[in-house]
Amino acid sequence: MTTIDLNADLGEGFGRWRLTDDEQLLSVVTSANVACGFHAGDASTMRRVCELAAARGVRIGAQVSYRDLAGFGRRAMDVPSAELTAEVAYQIGALEVFARAAGTRVSYVKPHGALYNRVVHDEEQAAAVVDGVLLADATLPVLGLPGSRLLEAAGRAGLEGVMEAFADRAYTEEGTLVPRGQEGAVITDPEAVVTRSVGLARDRVVTTRSGGRIEVEARSLCLHGDTPGAVELARRVRQRLETSGVRVEAFV
Repeated sequence: MTTIDLNADLGEGFGRWRLTDDEQLLSVVTSANVACGFHAGDASTMRRVCELAAARGVRIGAQVSYRDLAGFGRRAMDVPSAELTAEVAYQIGALEVFARAAGTRVSYVKPHGALYNRVVHDEEQAAAVVDGVLLADATLPVLGLPGSRLLEAAGRAGLEGVMEAFADRAYTEEGTLVPRGQEGAVITDPEAVVTRSVGLARDRVVTTRSGGRIEVEARSLCLHGDTPGAVELARRVRQRLETSGVRVEAFV
């Protein structure tokens, strides 16, 4: 039977502000990409999400980012490699404290936003992220886009690279994500997202923005927790996957 991990970005709040419905999403997903304080999240939020994830048996991932609270980690930034390495390790370490306090641990690392997109092509920044993971915990898998410099760097360093696909993002013919600033970058039609989820998980294909079809190998499928109706959409995606013969389970 085909299997796929279902992940979502969680803990994306700060202080009194909450963006994601963490508790409800954790009843659907198998892996939680938890914001570590640089693009969103604070100590209380990180602790709460770790406790909720641990109680539900959901794997916890450190979603590391450029230091960009004001821009939600989605603004392009130029960060020196040594600084980025230290900041990645810092974020993983901070989340690990709360994961262990909840009786579990950080199970993987995934970059967020501008950093995620940057390490698709930028070898230097990809290597800096990998060095940060090695500094924090050299056993952690790294989640990233198939064919990215990040996964290549992770492999060279002896880390497990896990390929990820996106049901609610538009793809280019090259297999990369359409930048958010461009029209149609985010898929908003629920049925389209559900259909794309099954295509990615079962058939390993997705329709690009220009109408072509490309192969996408992935062990994990991402749904964004900050989109309108994210909880109900996640439930529909999981139900359709399971009724289509796809087993939903964590990759680690």
